[in-house]
Amino acid sequence: MRHLLAFLVLSLAISPAMACETVQLGSLEISEAWSRASIGMARPGAFYVTIRNTGATDDTLTAITTPVSDKPMLHETVVKDGVASMPHAMAIPVPAGSTMALEPGGYHGMLMGLTKVLKEGEEFPVTLTFREAGHVTVPVLIRGMGARDAGCPDIKK
Repeated sequence: MRHLLAFLVLSLAISPAMACETVQLGSLEISEAWSRASIGMARPGAFYVTIRNTGATDDTLTAITTPVSDKPMLHETVVKDGVASMPHAMAIPVPAGSTMALEPGGYHGMLMGLTKVLKEGEEFPVTLTFREAGHVTVPVLIRGMGARDAGCPDIKK
């Protein structure tokens, strides 16, 4: 019993750091996956991540899926004449030799129809689908409602 308790405490201590690790998928490096805590389930959540393409071939993020959302979608924040909107993005380019960040105020994942409250300090999985590289699932750290980034130590970009 003592070992089980120690394992659970250690798992909770290590878990947030895992969301800051880089996940490799071919020439793609996926890191800093995060979201903000939600007030409840009535409003959508958002998903942010950094994707670095170290290869010589362009790729494209075409979809995201997660068990915490009935309708996860790719969106882009667009400001026109001082008015911001968030239209659906059919795909997000990840050019060869570059870094694409899904971040507040730009491209992001919109988590419509939350299936659970997103609580600060917890994690959930998101599967990213790329046209060339295929699928990869990453852990997403849930930050506080006012968070502006993943809160990870500096990661090579």
